[in-house]
Amino acid sequence: MTVSSVDRPAVGAPDPEIPFSRSVQVYDFRRPATLAREHSRVLELAFETFARQWGTQLTAKVRVMSQVTLLSVCMDTYDDYVSQLPDTTAMILCEIEGFEAKAVVQFPAAGALNWASHMLGSPTAVDVPERNFTRIELSLLRRMLDETLEDLHYSLGALLTQPLTVDSVQYNSQFAQAAAKSEVVIVAAFDVRVGDRTIISTIALPADAVLPQLGAAHEMTTASEGDPAEQLARQLATIPIDVSLELTPKHVTPRSILNLSVGDVLAMPHPSHQPLQLSVDGRRLGRAAVGTRNGRIAAVVVSTEENPA
Repeated sequence: MTVSSVDRPAVGAPDPEIPFSRSVQVYDFRRPATLAREHSRVLELAFETFARQWGTQLTAKVRVMSQVTLLSVCMDTYDDYVSQLPDTTAMILCEIEGFEAKAVVQFPAAGALNWASHMLGSPTAVDVPERNFTRIELSLLRRMLDETLEDLHYSLGALLTQPLTVDSVQYNSQFAQAAAKSEVVIVAAFDVRVGDRTIISTIALPADAVLPQLGAAHEMTTASEGDPAEQLARQLATIPIDVSLELTPKHVTPRSILNLSVGDVLAMPHPSHQPLQLSVDGRRLGRAAVGTRNGRIAAVVVSTEENPA
């Protein structure tokens, strides 16, 4: 049977029997909260450094192989950030000196309770419901969080000038008052794997605490930009190289080398009154006489040679 072009569906046309769906993200033109590409890259590098340190710290604390991977970095309002979180979750509110808005370290309480069970000696993961921490569990997690915040401050470096301190713990994302609804925050999402259990954790920092330093970092980066050839020449000029003083080489046979013994004298064709050859990686740059300086052997350059090859 011959199928005409009219009967054949167009290439790429949707199948009418398959329901059509598309993910649409609403963009608010009144509040274009987006990060510049260069700023986003700087933050990604900083948070990737923090992710590696956090994974190492978790492994040491819970005594189970752990790994933390950065998923994304974006800028959003606090209201939009909170609306994407589960209603019941652990939110660690952290103070930043000089800023009214607080930073947030968020993770599922059940995941943190699993960490606490490992710290208390459980060799395997346990299934616990999403609930508030007990006083003992909160004490264990608080000690770990203090080191986590230190790693975060160290990883961000000059991007975050003030250290973070734990202020309080909230278990309802809708009631946590870390910042005003319209406050812009920088949100980093992480995949945290401890043993065979994986959770998603987020960190939200007030944009006002980071963006000014991001601008300064970008200015320093752009100020250092210039002609690539000049930059390469400047970099090469600072690389250490080995300089050697060499006698005029003497050609000998392998038999002469194999027959050498202690006390043999190997005559060199280099005259005793002639300066030595000043060389770098086998290329002769000039001649230099042997001298001393501050109790060490030194080379006094007596001539230089052009060697463009």
